[in-house]
Amino acid sequence: MNALNPVVDPARRTRRDRSTATAYALLAPSLVGFAVFLVLPIAAVFALSLFEWNLLTDPEFVGLRNYRDLAEDERALKSIGNTFYYVLLNIPIQTVLALLLALVLNSKIKGRNVFRVIYVLPWMAMPVALGVIWRWVFDPVNGGLNRFLDLFGVDGASWLNDTAWAMPVVASVNVWQYTGYTMLFFLAGLQAIPAELYEAADVDGASRTHRFFAITLPLLRPAMLFVLVTSVIGSFQVFDTIHVMTAGGPAGSTATLNYQIYLESFTQRSAGYGSMLAVVLFAVIAAITLLQVLLFRKRTVYDFS
Repeated sequence: MNALNPVVDPARRTRRDRSTATAYALLAPSLVGFAVFLVLPIAAVFALSLFEWNLLTDPEFVGLRNYRDLAEDERALKSIGNTFYYVLLNIPIQTVLALLLALVLNSKIKGRNVFRVIYVLPWMAMPVALGVIWRWVFDPVNGGLNRFLDLFGVDGASWLNDTAWAMPVVASVNVWQYTGYTMLFFLAGLQAIPAELYEAADVDGASRTHRFFAITLPLLRPAMLFVLVTSVIGSFQVFDTIHVMTAGGPAGSTATLNYQIYLESFTQRSAGYGSMLAVVLFAVIAAITLLQVLLFRKRTVYDFS
């Protein structure tokens, strides 16, 4: 047999072809769904961003005009700033609280399984329903929070009608809802860290703070990457809570980019311009996600072999 031209067993080739065909057949439903419900809509949005369309008449090709108009659109630019403000309010607090909860619930405390369930319950609720409840809580006249403050002689703020308070209040609701869910991923990461590492650190006389920064935090990089990527993407796409609690007000102070896309596309009936904003949002999320992956791609591994 020539080593450069090996003879392939026909029976083996047939079995391999059948296995390949079976694999593609099993993957076909998912691939079709991926193409129809993800790839094609994304491509359609990119294409529509080059048109002007009011949802009633035929689309008119305008090229990059929508993108050029963005530079002079104060409302859209303000919504981009509001979005980054919301993310900066939400992500650091949510991440730190989730990590602290995970550290506490990873220790040997009574009823920790019950607390894990309790902290995850807000995530299971519908954002619209929670928005209605929290809108009542922060209502300046009949809201539960201001009524509670009245008991101590404190005048509550006009939370959702004040441009200084509205966005922090909306962000706090999101923190309350998703901290427990985020905590689960940190908890899984903590439980994957080998106990021998902590035992070795105890033998060396390492303090609890030193163990956290030398062992826990470095080995939580994979969990931290997942948490930050998913949380940032979710924060940039916030809509339900804002729509129910503030409708983008007051004075547009809580109108995020995703909410502005909704206003342009369906309220102003400018689907082309709204698609352009969606492309901008997609580009921002992709860039930040890539940056996070690059920052957290290095993993820390302790090998005792």
